Amino acid sequence: MYKNLVNRFIKYAKINTRSDETSKTIPSTQSQVEFAKILMEDLEAIGLEEVEYNEENAFVTATLPANTEREIPTVGFIAHMDTADFNSENVNPQFVEDYDGEDIVLNEEQDIVLSPTDFPNLKNYVSNTLITTDGTTLLGADDKAGIAEIMSAVEYLIHHPEIEHGRVRLAFGPDEEIGVGADRFDVEHFDADFAYTIDGGPVGELQYESFNAAAAKIHIQGKNVHPGTDKEQMVNALTLGMKLNAMLPAEEVPEMTEGREGFFHLNSMNGTVEEAEMSYIIRDHDREKFEERKELLLNAVKELNSDFEEERITINMYDQYYNMREIIEEDMRSVDVAKKAMEELDIEPILEPIRGGTDGSKISFMGLPTPNLFSGGENYHGRYEFIAVESMEAATNVIRKIIELLASPE
Repeated sequence: MYKNLVNRFIKYAKINTRSDETSKTIPSTQSQVEFAKILMEDLEAIGLEEVEYNEENAFVTATLPANTEREIPTVGFIAHMDTADFNSENVNPQFVEDYDGEDIVLNEEQDIVLSPTDFPNLKNYVSNTLITTDGTTLLGADDKAGIAEIMSAVEYLIHHPEIEHGRVRLAFGPDEEIGVGADRFDVEHFDADFAYTIDGGPVGELQYESFNAAAAKIHIQGKNVHPGTDKEQMVNALTLGMKLNAMLPAEEVPEMTEGREGFFHLNSMNGTVEEAEMSYIIRDHDREKFEERKELLLNAVKELNSDFEEERITINMYDQYYNMREIIEEDMRSVDVAKKAMEELDIEPILEPIRGGTDGSKISFMGLPTPNLFSGGENYHGRYEFIAVESMEAATNVIRKIIELLASPE
């Protein structure tokens, strides 16, 4: 049905578009600019209109015009161009036809195996055609699959003008993996009533609830004195950091939480006796609990500083994004039509909170309700990533069905 879907995905997956958290440019890597140019050419070749690249935010946008005079909501579909912080050079996708449920040797030379013993989710794909890595890179289905699925869905509609549809907007953006891509998204220019990010995992995922998220960067100034003569003189920055971490609830960490349970995550700590740096992320679905978590960390810093005549610990805390449910639940059309689309395609909707965030978390708070739909991939961000061709087709079907349902008479 979608003759270009798989080839389009493979073409895009082979392009290294890894983002760079240390970069100060927009986008963070030049490879994303080059990829944007390729996407623009492909969008124009399909027959889409208003194909544009915004140099201020690095988003590529395009329009599928309505083919009816009836008033139909404008829907948007959004995916990101960058891939995660894992080797993305020389991506070499491999096909496993009619998967038998057993181990898949990704790289015989390096003895890298994708096994259902380690990844029981593989058993869900028996008899499917899988696309995997060669064991040395990620695959990039997050989110090259989303891009390919969106493009294939609108391409199908262009080739089938008998299917009535309203105006559809597309946007492919940068730097989602480093959390800044959507910061400059132009909601007014995008001009949609609601939208979807196609950035979820397995078939059926429909997510409109995300974490509230904050980051904290902590600097600890110690005082190094010879350890043989340091009594009541040395201030060990590393020890202070350990004390700070011990003041947070030991069980409220990612490895001990699930569902709607929030956490503190110490994701880096480095330094010496003289000076140390710590980095935390703070997450909770509940806004009140989220604010309490931030206050707890601030109070811990304040309490430790009170032991000294001068401030030894400084903290820079800032919010990253909020739970998009606060916005989306005010207008549930996007969720309702996506749920109906899946049900009509015999796909069971899986409505679960995201233990993370999407570009939609930020875009929703800009005034455009944007839940997240599955793209079909599994084991994102590493060498064991894979996606089934059948899952990509299912995602493309859902995108199409949403567009068609919006044009259906009530």
